[in-house]
Amino acid sequence: MIAYRLGEIETQFANLIWDNEPLSSGELVKLCERVLNWKKSTTYTVLRKLCEKGIFQNKNGFITSLVSKQQFTAIQSEKFVDETFSGSLPQFLTAFATRRKLSQKDIEEILAIIERYKD
Repeated sequence: MIAYRLGEIETQFANLIWDNEPLSSGELVKLCERVLNWKKSTTYTVLRKLCEKGIFQNKNGFITSLVSKQQFTAIQSEKFVDETFSGSLPQFLTAFATRRKLSQKDIEEILAIIERYKD
């Protein structure tokens, strides 16, 4: 399992890339300047860190993801369940359902997921 966490700012930055990829490094600098009010050096520093973590790559001046947003979210969710509920999805669902009533639609969707992944 890939082991990485992103802070709030890194997450905003990653979402900019995921939502706009592929994009040139110049486009990314302009986007970060407009949306995050960052300087060019800040953009490249954070990009380098996320490339080192294996989430993105900067190849020939174009930034693309090595891990999709969906994959990243799945990994983070799995890690949360592992760390907080000893890997038990039933314990997680029980904890979740005690604080928030599941709608009939939620229940039907969960049952459909279970059926899809049986055996």
